[in-house]
Amino acid sequence: MFMILFIMRLYSAGNQKSVVFLMICLQAGEMSVYCNSGGKLCGVCEQAYSMAQNLDPSSDGRGVLQFKTGLMSVIKQKLAKRDGASIDRNRDFEHLLEFYQRYKRRHRVDDIQREEQKFRESGNFSTANLGEFELRSPEMKKVFATLRALVYVMEALSKDADPHGAGRHIMEELQRIKTVGELTSYNIVPLEAPSLSNAFGVFPEVRGAMSAIRYAEHYPRLPADFVISGERDVDMFDLLEYVFGFQNDNVRNQRENVVLAIANAQSRLGIPLQADPKIDEKAINEVFLKVLDNYIKWCKYLRKRLAWNSIEAINRDRKLFLVSLYYLIWGEAANVRFLPECICYIFHHMAKELDAILDHGEANRAASCITESGSVSFLEQIICPIYQTIAAEAERNNNGKAAHSAWRNYDDFNEYFWSPACFELSWPMKEHSSFLLKPKKSKRTGKSTFVEHRTFLHIYRSFHRLWIFLALMFQALAIIAFNHGDMSLDTFKEMLSVGPSFAIMNFIESCLDVLLMFGAYSTARGMAISRLVIRFFWCGLSSVFVTYLYVKVLEEKNQRNSDSFHFRIYILVLGVYAALRFFLALMLKFPACHALSDMSDQSFFQFFKWIYQERYYVGRGLFEKMSDYCRYVLYWLVIFACKFTFAYFLQASYHVLISHLLIMHMITIWGFALKQERLYTSEYHFLVIFNPVQIRPLVKPTNTIRALPSLPYSWHDLISKNNNNVLTIASLWAPVVAIYIMDIHIWYTILSAVVGGVMGARARLGEIRSIEMVHKRFESFPAAFVKNLVSPQAQRMLPNRHASQEAQDMNKAYAALFAPFWNEIIKSLREEDYISNREMDLLSIPSNTGSLRLVQWPLFLLSSKILLAVDLALDCKDTQADLWNRISKDEYMAYAVQECYYSVEKILHSLVDGEGRLWVERIFREINNSILEGSLVITLRLEKLPHVLSRFIALFGLLIQNETPVLANGAAKAVYAVYEAVTHDLLSSDLREQLDTWNILARARNERRLFSRIEWPKDPEIKEQVKRLQLLLTVKDSAANIPKNLEARRRLEFFSNSLFMVMPLAKPVSEMTPFSVFTPYYSETVLYSSSELRVENEDGISILFYLQKIFPDEWENFLERIGRAESTGDADLQESSGDSLELRFWASYRGQTLARTVRGMMYYRRALMLQSYLERRSLGVDDYSQTNFSTSQGFELSREARAQADLKFTYVVSCQIYGQQKQKKAVEAADISLLLQRNEALRVAFIHVEESDSSDGQVSHEFYSKLVKADIHGKDQDPVEGLNNFVVLFLLLSHDNYLEEAMKMRNLLEEFRANHGIRPPTILGVRENVFTGSVFIVSLVHVQSRNKLCNIGPTCVSISTQLVLMHRWVRMHYGHPDVFDRVFHITRGGISKASRVINISEDIFAGFNTTLRQGNITHHEYIQVGKGRDVGLNQIALFEGKVAGGNGEQVLSRDVIQAWATI
Repeated sequence: MFMILFIMRLYSAGNQKSVVFLMICLQAGEMSVYCNSGGKLCGVCEQAYSMAQNLDPSSDGRGVLQFKTGLMSVIKQKLAKRDGASIDRNRDFEHLLEFYQRYKRRHRVDDIQREEQKFRESGNFSTANLGEFELRSPEMKKVFATLRALVYVMEALSKDADPHGAGRHIMEELQRIKTVGELTSYNIVPLEAPSLSNAFGVFPEVRGAMSAIRYAEHYPRLPADFVISGERDVDMFDLLEYVFGFQNDNVRNQRENVVLAIANAQSRLGIPLQADPKIDEKAINEVFLKVLDNYIKWCKYLRKRLAWNSIEAINRDRKLFLVSLYYLIWGEAANVRFLPECICYIFHHMAKELDAILDHGEANRAASCITESGSVSFLEQIICPIYQTIAAEAERNNNGKAAHSAWRNYDDFNEYFWSPACFELSWPMKEHSSFLLKPKKSKRTGKSTFVEHRTFLHIYRSFHRLWIFLALMFQALAIIAFNHGDMSLDTFKEMLSVGPSFAIMNFIESCLDVLLMFGAYSTARGMAISRLVIRFFWCGLSSVFVTYLYVKVLEEKNQRNSDSFHFRIYILVLGVYAALRFFLALMLKFPACHALSDMSDQSFFQFFKWIYQERYYVGRGLFEKMSDYCRYVLYWLVIFACKFTFAYFLQASYHVLISHLLIMHMITIWGFALKQERLYTSEYHFLVIFNPVQIRPLVKPTNTIRALPSLPYSWHDLISKNNNNVLTIASLWAPVVAIYIMDIHIWYTILSAVVGGVMGARARLGEIRSIEMVHKRFESFPAAFVKNLVSPQAQRMLPNRHASQEAQDMNKAYAALFAPFWNEIIKSLREEDYISNREMDLLSIPSNTGSLRLVQWPLFLLSSKILLAVDLALDCKDTQADLWNRISKDEYMAYAVQECYYSVEKILHSLVDGEGRLWVERIFREINNSILEGSLVITLRLEKLPHVLSRFIALFGLLIQNETPVLANGAAKAVYAVYEAVTHDLLSSDLREQLDTWNILARARNERRLFSRIEWPKDPEIKEQVKRLQLLLTVKDSAANIPKNLEARRRLEFFSNSLFMVMPLAKPVSEMTPFSVFTPYYSETVLYSSSELRVENEDGISILFYLQKIFPDEWENFLERIGRAESTGDADLQESSGDSLELRFWASYRGQTLARTVRGMMYYRRALMLQSYLERRSLGVDDYSQTNFSTSQGFELSREARAQADLKFTYVVSCQIYGQQKQKKAVEAADISLLLQRNEALRVAFIHVEESDSSDGQVSHEFYSKLVKADIHGKDQDPVEGLNNFVVLFLLLSHDNYLEEAMKMRNLLEEFRANHGIRPPTILGVRENVFTGSVFIVSLVHVQSRNKLCNIGPTCVSISTQLVLMHRWVRMHYGHPDVFDRVFHITRGGISKASRVINISEDIFAGFNTTLRQGNITHHEYIQVGKGRDVGLNQIALFEGKVAGGNGEQVLSRDVIQAWATI
C-alpha cells in the first residue's frame, strides 16, 4: 500500500503536469505490491512506466521522476532474475483480474449499487438518506475511479491475453463498469445512469423534466432489438434516434440540453413540491416558442404553413418532440449551423415526417434518412451533401487570398432559403439542384443577391443617402450664401437645383447596384434582378426628366418671362415625388405606421414598398416605441442644427487667414504685372477689414478671385486659360468641404459628452471614487447590498419590520446578511495577494449574529478611533453630553466606543464566575446608571483611561493565544490587574470605598479566591470578540491607508458604487437564468513555466524580476501567504515543488494567460455556491434547509450548493488544437490538464482528429467534437458536447473577472426579462476595466485612446454606445465581455458569422446579425470584467491593423447594406 499512498499524497498536494496519469498508475502501484508476492510484477510495472513516460516524458511533474525511478528499479530486478527468459503475461492478467475482484469485494461495490437501486425505485428521498449518500459519495467516487483505472490498464494489457480467457473477462467487466452511475461520462446531469450520490437527481424540477421526456404508451412502439444505452428508461430521444438515425453522442447531448431547458424554465415558474413532480404547461410553451421562434417567423415570411396547424392543436408531448427534433438537427448540423434558414427548411420537412410517424402504432424509419445500405443516418443523407458543397466553395477561397466574389460564402447559401423558390429543392433534396451545385475550376457558381466586390464604390453605395443629404444641404447653403442671404424668388429657383442633384445622385446609386451585382445575375432571384432593372430605368428617366424641367425653369428665369409654366410643372413633379417618398418613409420608418404597412396586402402598395426598399428576411420590423423614436430624432435634429449653423456662419472663419494670404499673394503677382500693386492691395485690405465672420469669408474671396484678370501661366496645358482661376477656388474650398463632411462626428461627440454626462450622473456613475468615500458611506452598504444582491429567499431571516422596530436591529440584520458576502470578497482579495493577512483582518466584518445588539463594523473603519476617543476624554472639561457630542461627530468613533464597552462587559462576564462575576455586574451597573444620570465624568476618573486600557490590552494579548497552564495563570493575574486598575484608579473615590468595603468581595480577596482562575474562551463568538477587541485597542493605522494596493482600492470603490446604481433585483439561484461562459483559445500561454519566468532578455531582465518590481506589495503578500520570509529568493522557492507551483500561478495571474481567465470565470461558480448555500434551498422533501443560518463556512463543500451552481453555470474553454497538443505532448496540453484538475466545473472543447487509410491508399480524416472534464484523479473524461444553458457569456483569453462582480451576475441576467423597449434584450453589454495600463507606457496611451470618453471620476464609459442604446437599442460593436441569449443566437446562425476574411471582425457582425434579426442590445455599467490590452508597439500595430482591415471588410459586406436600408 505504500505506493498507492505515495501517489495519493502527490495527487492531494496538487501534482502538476503529470497528475493526469496518476489515475491509471494509481492501482498499478498498489497492485504491484500484491503481485510482488507472486512474482508477477514486471509486466504491470512496464505498462505503468510506459504510461508515465508517454504522459510526461521530461519528468517535470511533481514526484514523476521518483515514480519512474522506482518502477524502473523493480523492472530491472525482475528481468535480472529471469536471466533473459521470456515473461509469461497470462499470469499477470490473471493476477490483475483477481486483485480487481478482491478490491470490489473489500469496498462492497455490488452491495452499494443494489442499495442505491432500491432507493431510486422507492422514490423515498429523505434528509437522512441523502446525508448518508453525501458522506459516502467522495469515497465511492474514488473507489469507482480506481476500478475504472484498473480496467483500463487491463484493457491496455489485454492485447496479448487469451481472447477466450482473461481477455474475455476483462472486456465484459469493462462494459459492466461503464454502466455505473458514478463512472458514466456526462456533462452536468447524469441521465444515462442516475445516482443518489449526485444531488441533481433529487432536484424536483430535474426529475420532472426527466419524467416529461419519458416514453409514453401511446408513442409508436420501438423494435424489440433496439438497445437502450445506460441504465435509464426509454424516452422520446430514443424514438428520434431510431427514426432519423441521429448519432448516439448527439442524442445524449441534446437529451441533457432539453432536460435542463425544461427544468430551468420550470424553476422560474415555481418548484414542484409533489412526490412525483410535473412540469407546468407554461414551461413547455416557453421553451417551445423560444426554440422555434425563428422557424415560425420564417414560415410566416415565406407564407408557408407551419409543420403543425396551431399551437393550441398540439399537446405538450408533440411540443417536446419538435423541440427535441430541432436540437438534434442543430447538434449534428456541423457547419450547416451557420445557415439558420437552411436548418428551418430541414426541420420543416422532418417535422412533417415525424408527425406522420407519430400517428402510427409502429416506429418506422424516415424515408429521407435511409442510406443505400438500408440503415438510417441523418448526418450522411441530409448534412453531408450540404457540407460537401460548402466545403467545395470554401476551397475556392484559396486560404483567404481569392476575391470574395469568386466563391459562395455562408450568407449566399443561407439566402437561398429566403425565397419560396427554395422549396423547389424538394425533399429529400435533389442532388442536382442549383443549391447543391459544386463549383468548377473555370466557372463560378454565382452568388445569391449580393456580390462583395472589392472596390471603394461601396462607400457611396452603402451610405448613399447620407452622401446625398450632405451634398444637397451644402448646395442649398452655398446658394443662400452666394445670394447674400436674400431669400427671393430667384434664390428659391436656384435652390430648386437640389432636385436634379438628388435625381442624378440616385441614378448613380442605381448604376452602382447594377454594376456591383455582376457575378450574381445567373443565380439571383428573378424578383431581385427585376427590381434592379426597374430602379435603373426609373432613376435614369426621372433624372433626365427632372433635369430637363429644371433647365426650362432656368431659361424662364433668365428670360424674365411672366409665364412660369415649367416652374409650376417642376414644383408639381417635385411635390408629388416628395409626398410619395415621405409617405413610404412614414409607413416604413415611423413606428406608429409600421404595423399598418406590414398588414397591407394591396399589390399597388406592396409594389412601391418593394421598389423603395428591398424585401429581405432580415432587417424587418426594426422599429421602437414612439417615445424612443422621437427622442432619437430630436437628438439628431440638434446635431444637424448645430452642424449646419456652424457650417453656414462659423466654419470658414478659421480658414479666412489662409485664403486672405493666398489672394494677397495672387493680387501682388497680378499687380506687379500691371504696375498697379498699391491700388489692389489697399482695396483688398479694405475688403478684409469689413469682412463679417460668416460663410461670406469664402464667398467674397471667391468672387474676388474670379474677378481677377487671367494671368499667362507657363503650364497652360495643365491649367487652361480663361478659367477664372478655378483651381485656386477649388483649393480654397477643398478643406472646407472636407471639414463639412467630417464635422458631423465632431458635433456628435460634443453632444454625446453633454448628454452622456447627464446620463452618467443620473446613473450614479462615479459617486464613490476614492477609498475615503468608501469609508464614509460604508454604513449604508449592507442595506443597499441586501436590497439589490440578496434574493428574497435569503432575506427571510430578516426580522419582520414593524412600526416599532428599531433601526439598529434592522441595520444589524442587514449587516448579518452582508457579512458573509463581504468577507468572501476580502478573502478573494487575499487569495489574489492584493492585501496582506493584517489587512484582511482589518477589512473583514464580524458575522453580527452574536448577542451584541449594535452593528460591528470592519476594523479598518474603527482603527485608532478608541485612542482618539481617549484623547477627547482626557481633554474633556465639560459634561458627559458635551463629550459624547464630540465623539458622535465621527459616527465610527461612536460605534467603536460602544462596541468596546459592550464587548468588554461580555468578555469579562464569560471569563469569571462567583465573586468576580458579581464585581463585573456591579461595575457595569454603576457605569450604566451614571450614563443615564449624565454623571459619567464624575463617576470615572477619565485621566486614568490609558492605564486601564493598557491592562485590557495585556489581558487580551494572552487570551488570543491557545490555552496553556502558564497562559491561564498569567491571564488570571491580568484579570486581577484589570480589577485593581478599574477599582482603585478609574472609579471615583466614593465608589471605590463602596467596593473596598463590600463584604463578599473583601472576603474573596482576603482568601485569594478573587480571580484565582478564569474560564478560558471557548465559545467562537467570545474568541472572535477577544481577537477583534485586541485589534481595536492596538491598531493605530489610518483607515486611509487600508488597503494599500491600488487595484484592491479600485475594485472596492467600484463595487461599493455599484450597490447604489439601478439594477434588477436578484432572483434565488434556483430561479435565476442559467448561463455559460465561453472562452476561445488557440495556442496562447496557459501558464508560465519556471524556465520562462527566469530566462533573461537582452537587457538581463526576467519576467519574474519585472513582475516583482512593478508589483512589490503583491510579491510581499504572496510570500506571506505561502509562509515565506520577505528575504526569500527565487532559488529557495524552487526547492519546494508546492511553492514553485504557486510561484508559477502568481506570475501567470499577472499576465494575459488562460490561467488568469479561468480563475476569474470560476468566480461565477464560487459566487453561485455561496449564494445558494446561504439561501438554504429546500429540495422539497422536508424542511431541514429552512433554518436561519448566515455563515458561509463550508459552503464550498455543500453538495446541494455545488449541484445548484453546476445546474446554473457552465464554463467551456474552446481549445481548438488541444487534441493535437496532447498528441505532441506539448506543455500547453499538460497545463490545460492541470487547470482541469484544479477546477472541477471547467470544460474543454476541442476537435479530435482520427486518421485512417482508405481503400485507394489515401489517408482520410474523421473529425469529432469533444467536450472533456477532469475526473476525480485529474484525467480527461469525455462527457457530452455542447452548452446547455439559455445564456452565453462570450469572453476572450485576455479577460479577467472578480468575485464581487460575479455576485451581480444574477442581477444582470434579469435584464433579459426587464423592459428595454418593444423587444426583450438578446445581448447584454458590460463595462471593461483595462488592467494592463500600468504595465507599459505605450499600453497606457493605447488604453486611454481606446476608452472613448471618461465620465464622472474614474469610471470610463463609451458614451456614444450609451446614447445609441438609450434611443434605438442598437450597438453594432458589442465588444467581447457581453452576455448573449444563447437560444436566440444558435437558432439564427450562431454568435458570430464565419465566412473567411469578410467576417474577420466577428464581434461587429454579431451585432449586425442580432439587430437585423430583431434582437435588442443593451449596455450596463453596474458590473465589470477585467480586460487586458496589447502592451507592445508591435502588438498594438497588429491590433490596429486588424481593426482597420476589419472596417474595410465591413464596408464590402451585405450586412451594412441591409442595415443601412432599414435605418
